[in-house]
Formats: sequence, structure tokens, C-alpha cells
Amino acid sequence: MTDETATREAWFLQADERGNPHTDIDRRRVGGQAWTEGNLVTPLVDGAEYFARLLDVFDGLGDGDLLLLTDWRGDGDEQLGGQPGTEVATVLSNLARRRVDVRGLVWRSHPDEVRLSEQEALRLAEIVNEAGGELLLDERVRRGGSHHQKLVLVRHLGHEADDVAFVGGIDLCHGRRDDERHLGDPQAIELDRRYGDRPPWHDVQVELRGPAIGDVSHTFRERWDDPTPLDHRNPWRAAMARVAREPRRPKPLPPRPADPGTAGPHAVQVLRTYPAKGPPYPFAPDGERSIARAYAKAFRRARQLIYLEDQYLWSEHVAGALADALRANDELRLIAVVPRYPERNGRISGPAERIGHQQALDLMHEAGGRRVAVYDLENEEGTPIYIHAKVCVIDDVWAMVGSDNLNLRSWTHDSELSCAVLDATRDEREPLDPGEQGDGARQFARDLRLRLAAEHLGRAAEDRELLDPGRTFELWQATAAALDSWHDGGGRGPRPPGRIRPHRPGRVKWWAALWAAPAYRFTVDPDGRPRRLRRSGQF
Repeated sequence: MTDETATREAWFLQADERGNPHTDIDRRRVGGQAWTEGNLVTPLVDGAEYFARLLDVFDGLGDGDLLLLTDWRGDGDEQLGGQPGTEVATVLSNLARRRVDVRGLVWRSHPDEVRLSEQEALRLAEIVNEAGGELLLDERVRRGGSHHQKLVLVRHLGHEADDVAFVGGIDLCHGRRDDERHLGDPQAIELDRRYGDRPPWHDVQVELRGPAIGDVSHTFRERWDDPTPLDHRNPWRAAMARVAREPRRPKPLPPRPADPGTAGPHAVQVLRTYPAKGPPYPFAPDGERSIARAYAKAFRRARQLIYLEDQYLWSEHVAGALADALRANDELRLIAVVPRYPERNGRISGPAERIGHQQALDLMHEAGGRRVAVYDLENEEGTPIYIHAKVCVIDDVWAMVGSDNLNLRSWTHDSELSCAVLDATRDEREPLDPGEQGDGARQFARDLRLRLAAEHLGRAAEDRELLDPGRTFELWQATAAALDSWHDGGGRGPRPPGRIRPHRPGRVKWWAALWAAPAYRFTVDPDGRPRRLRRSGQF
């Protein structure tokens, strides 16, 4: 066994650790290896950069090419390029008219009246399908759950080297097309009023090339080929779908192309969440929780620094895994970037969301004390930035980007899709081996952390002070303290660099906690595990 193989086995899940013997995602490879090697992974930070890449890729598609997508929310009028003619519905329908085979699954969602987007998804599907595509509204979820995977996959039949996939946290919808200035998407969505009329939005996606394309393609095909009717959950919707001539089942996909060949130095593990539900998923009758299992394994190996960006950071289950890692390693530090306020911070929704966040923060601070630092962001105008990214970097070795949040819902209840990355290229900047386990710092993980830190701290990504885990932890603290002091002084004088503030969410009042705790547990952050796993506390 080579050193590189040993490192991958130490960080990645083995096939039998995925916990779902019913999927062929690993068995389809000779030897059943649970990851692919030879990939090229490129991070795309914020929606404007991602949408620009989508338009570039779509521009090269033509007759016979295949475009597959899954989405939580789709708004047909969202302008990918910020100008007329680049609307999601226009772009996808034009591709279908050029004889690109456009297939997609979008969560059916709930009506606009409850601030979700069923009508928008339906309108998008109607436009694309009228042009010859097949965009379907997928309700095959656990009760109270959603399809939360965000995937765009392009396949060039006979030219697999050009295949590309995009995985992460960014939906094709309103509010996402922000850039590094964080002034917000002109086509805004409504959040808590303190985010303003045009909420700033921070997010991350990755672009994949290479053999990992086969694993994300397999994930899409498993969902597409599920024989359960798309609208089985709601008889009224099923009747309306028949009136509207919506299909109850997708048409067969074209034959599976060969996986692309080697494209770069990155090993990629494709990870998913599916709930245990009825009728069951044929490819996951007891659900799949490989995202939760991957995090748990990686947290146990952390020694110096866990860097997180997350929309929620809820759940005693997630916080418990982080707390165990902090207690096991006295040198381990944790930096987390989260939203300042919940997206809907009303009298009912706010306490129900904040109680789980409060429990998680308490557990982590109890375990790590001063080694735990949690921040939120604001732009140069002082408007809070909504954090929608789902990113984790550990010891500059292992990195994860995807659709999952750090909460029980994402780990057990909704469908999710994420990619863990290990770069074969060692970074030659000191410290060479932050975790001191022989793994060495890896370029992808380190560069991703440095790019995000540079944006948030107002520094250059090449700043060597950001390399060392201890020093970077201190720089985050000093940057946040300086900005806090400037605000406390009435904002007089030049604004200090950086956008980070210490995260001070406030505590839920004791009387509100009486109803907020059960509302959080059963509605906000439900558990989608089989009953036997709930009893055992395992994933």
C-alpha cells in the first residue's frame, strides 16, 4: 500500500462504511473502491462566478449532448448573466430547441403562500418541457422533507473528456447571483428584514471533471429511475398533474456513457443523504447517511484546525461530533462562519430555529472553550451577509463542498449531495504537515481555505500569515475585534479591513424554549433515520 493510498483510506469512507449496501455507486467500479482518482476540482465562490461558468459550458452544447440537473428551487426568470436572454428558462429551453437532451428533477416544494416556490418550479418546467426538454417536479420525499441536491451535469456523447459537473449549495433561482462585493442579487429573495431589500449572499459550488462524473451521473440516474410516481405523496396534486398532462414517471434516459478519463490530481468521494421512507428508495431502502458518516470520520482525524462555513450549524448530533474532536485533541481549533440571523426570524420561526443553534454552540464552547470561534459576516455597508455555503476544510488536507448543512435534517432527512476532495499534490508552504500525521498539507484544501479567509478578512490569498492554523486563528480574532471596536466607536475613521464579526445570536427566552424545543426537533430539524438507528444514536 502506498502512502497516498493509506491517506485516502484514513480520510475517505470505505465502501462498507457508506452504510447503504443497496446502491451500486461503488460496486460499479472494479474492486468496489468508494472514490475516484484523477479528477480536476475547481471551486467557484459565489453565484455570479458559478452562473458565468454555466453559461460558458452551455454555449458549447449541441445536438446529442445530455444535460442533467437536480435542484431544490428553480426560478425561470433568474438571469444567469444579469441581462435579458440569460434567464434560466430561456437558456434551458433554447438548449432543448438545439436538440440538447435536457432532463431535470426539481423539488415540487410548497406553495408561494408559505414562502416556498411550487408555482415558480411549475412555470419553469412548463416552459422547458414545451421546448422539448423533460423537467419534472419530484415529490418522492419523506413527509415534511425536500430534495435539496444541487447538481448540473453535462455529458458529450463520444467526447467524455469534455464532460463536466457542478455540485454544491447554489440553486438556479433568485437571490444567488451575488459576487465577492456582496451587494446582493438584483433579483432578490425575501429574508429577515435586517438583510435588507437585496440580501447579500455567500455560497460555494465546485466544478468537477474526470471519473467522478460517473458517480454524480449514477446518483442522478438512481433518482430518475425510481419507479415510485413523482406525485405519490399528494392525491390532489396527482389529480392536477393528470389534468396538466404532467408525466407520473420519467421517460428512460439514454444509455450510460463511459466515465471520463484522468483529468487532474484530485481524489473525489461522492456522498449523499437519503431518508428512510415509504415507499422506499430502491437504491436506499433504509436511507443513506454517507455525508454524516464522512464528517464523523474526518472530525475524528482532525488535529489542528476545522474550518466551517454553514447555513445553520444546528443539532446536538453534529455539535456532539465536533465536541468529541475538540475534547480528544487539545491543540484543535474550530473556526465557523454562519449567518447572523435566521432567514426567517419571526416570533414563531426564529426561536424554533435558534434553539437548535444555541444547543450546538453551547456543546462546542463547553468542549473547546477559547479554541472555538464562531463568526458572521457583513459587507462594507454594514449589511449582514447571508451564509448559504456548505464547506468544511480540515487540517488543510480534506475538504467537503456540497448541498448539506450541519444539521440533522441534512444528515438524515432530505436528499443531499456533496463531494469530499483529497488532492494528491502536496503544498510546499510551511507548515508542511499541519495535522502532524504524515498527510501533508494539500493544495486544493489549503487554497480553498485561504481564498475564503482572504475574502472574509480583507487580505490577499497569498498572505503567508494565513497558512499556520494557530496564527490564522489569532488573525480571525484580531480582525473581528477591530471591526467590533470600530462599530462601538460610532464608525469614526477608516473602516478596518475585513467583514467578520463575532457571532452573538442571543439566547432563546426560557418561556419560548418550552415550545421552541419540540418545534425544532419535530419540524425544523427532523430525524430521517430508521427507528433502530435513532435508538442506537448511530448514522
